[in-house]
Amino acid sequence: MNEKQRRFADYYIETGNITESAVRAGYSKNYANAQGYKLLDNVGIRKYIEERNKQLESQRIANMTEVKEFWTNTIRDEELDYKDRLKASEYIAKTNAAFIDRTEQTGDMSININVKGSKGNEH
Repeated sequence: MNEKQRRFADYYIETGNITESAVRAGYSKNYANAQGYKLLDNVGIRKYIEERNKQLESQRIANMTEVKEFWTNTIRDEELDYKDRLKASEYIAKTNAAFIDRTEQTGDMSININVKGSKGNEH
């Protein structure tokens, strides 16, 4: 992929507009739309766009470490409302499995299973 194609791909990622991206990358305004579609048919350019989009997406989404750091900062920020700090502590505790949900089962819990052996006999 040459520099002009890379610029087209970067502008396309930014704008989502084929014609505008081609013009901004330096292609002729008269042929920008057709050229843009040709560029998007290029396997190398498509692969570059997919890879860049994955990178950008992963940069936008917080991982669990970032989330826990945020909750920890919230807990320690004494200027915040107490209920917000308490809620943050609850979230951290839940992600660390500090709370165990218990359920009580009532009624008949027996299970009848009929298994046939290889000779057709029931066991």
